[in-house]
Amino acid sequence: MFSYRHAFHAGNHADVLKHTVLIATVRHLTEKDAALMVLDTHAGAGLYRLDGDYAETSGEAASGIFRLAAAADLVPALQDYVDTVGAFNKKGSQKVYPGSPFILQRLLREHDKLKLFELHPTDARALAGNIAQLEAGRQVAVLREDGFEGARKFLPPPSRRALLLCDPSYEIKTDYAKVAAMVGDALKRFATGTYAVWYPLIPRPEAHDLPRKLQTLATKAGKSWLNASLTVKSSKLTTNAAGETVRPGLPASGMFIINPPYTLKAALQAALPQLVELLGQDRNAAFALESGG
Repeated sequence: MFSYRHAFHAGNHADVLKHTVLIATVRHLTEKDAALMVLDTHAGAGLYRLDGDYAETSGEAASGIFRLAAAADLVPALQDYVDTVGAFNKKGSQKVYPGSPFILQRLLREHDKLKLFELHPTDARALAGNIAQLEAGRQVAVLREDGFEGARKFLPPPSRRALLLCDPSYEIKTDYAKVAAMVGDALKRFATGTYAVWYPLIPRPEAHDLPRKLQTLATKAGKSWLNASLTVKSSKLTTNAAGETVRPGLPASGMFIINPPYTLKAALQAALPQLVELLGQDRNAAFALESGG
């Protein structure tokens, strides 16, 4: 089991992949005038300090967002990601990392709706406080409840347009099955919604089974799908000079999207090789991009 409290991991390679995909998806969905309902099932605290104790303990942003921010000639999807994150910081500074709730709120229009679910007491309080500063009114709702269950009541949305983002910690092994069950139920309730699932790629059968289960659900529902994964290093245990076993941390992650925008595949075909080049930590760095439907 890997420990996952997002403040430790803000701006890491998994965030880079997740938020690059999320931004590209929302950009496309907001091109239509009709209102969009966005559901974030595991919203976290919303904003993270990259110069705080949690982030500095892990230093994961240094091999994630910081590398991209310092790079030149980024492909459009990655430049959009860097610019979006940069908008939360003073020029030349990178002290704040926006989580999905703040990225989503910045990209949405006044008539769109954002529902944020967070069950963890500390994160839920932080999220509510952070969102209150936006003075977004009824556009954004913070719900202190289980996102797996809570999202159901908003599907289908009145506007018949929705994006659901699901990115639990997966610290609890049953999360994998809950994700698949929720997506299966959501497709029955609202088959034309866009569903984006982040998942870790770690040495655990459930982690590798999840994208296969999601593919099966999409195929049975007759829906298109896209599966993008990014590996930055080996998942093998190593031994340090003191003879101690060293765990590699999170080596890879993926984003599985059902009913993706038709523009997303081409954007990721350009972005993923550059992510391998910029974020790869050893010779195992690689990407994969599959689609169907």
